[in-house]
Amino acid sequence: MMAIEVKDLSKHFNRKKALADVNFRIEPGEMVALIGASGSGKSTLIRHIAGLERSDAGGSVIKVFGRPLQLEGRLTGNTRELRREIGAIFQQFNLVSRLPVISNVLVGTLGQIPDWRGTLGIFTAAEKKAAVAALARVGMPDVAWQRASTLSGGQQQRAAIARCLMQRSRVILADEPIASLDPASARRVMDVLSDINRRDGITAVVSLHQVEYARRYCQRAIALRNGSVVFDGSSSALTNDFLTELYGADSEELVLPDMSLAEGLQRDPSTTPRMRIPNPATA
Repeated sequence: MMAIEVKDLSKHFNRKKALADVNFRIEPGEMVALIGASGSGKSTLIRHIAGLERSDAGGSVIKVFGRPLQLEGRLTGNTRELRREIGAIFQQFNLVSRLPVISNVLVGTLGQIPDWRGTLGIFTAAEKKAAVAALARVGMPDVAWQRASTLSGGQQQRAAIARCLMQRSRVILADEPIASLDPASARRVMDVLSDINRRDGITAVVSLHQVEYARRYCQRAIALRNGSVVFDGSSSALTNDFLTELYGADSEELVLPDMSLAEGLQRDPSTTPRMRIPNPATA
């Protein structure tokens, strides 16, 4: 059973093509990077997998752990239940700044407790203890009762990850989670996601603008260009020369510091990159 299966997914906004016949499958426990230039369709794809957007009518299918989330442009009866298994992290953190950090983390329990308790903000001592443990898991055991607005950007993003842990997510979808962070904070966030993926077996799909983080943290990368998948393979194949070819006219967006093999890249010389560039005449 695949954790995520996307088949023949297309999406237009008015006349603008956002996604075009996207196909891929992700196994449970994988950590996969989504890469591509701005406007390539990364965020739109993540929103579809999260059940926040509906695809064009047609033969499209999105399944999560073998159960259909979307079929032919329609959300299924499984959608609400499957959303509970999908934790979403966004660039903007989506915390309520005036509330304590622990209250933001406890939001992750809302799909598991009675609606009336969630509405009134009533949580048990065990739930609060679990929320503090989730914060400890992301390296912030002492901030539970601070206002969320007092946290740095990197801390807010780690609090958002703790919220996913409280949700008991089996899949984490992270849309540009480190785009607005300084390098030290970005590494901490990626370290946390990598640790959760490795130790808990949680499937992670991370949209990244900084390709060097895809190469460091994700064994597999899926690249989009103009809404189409043009590469799906080992991140070790993402050499600077290959990425410049893949991004084409948008290669000026790449942030590619010099990285040696000693800095963490393990190249497999037998790996042959597979790039599928759509024909502009038929796209």
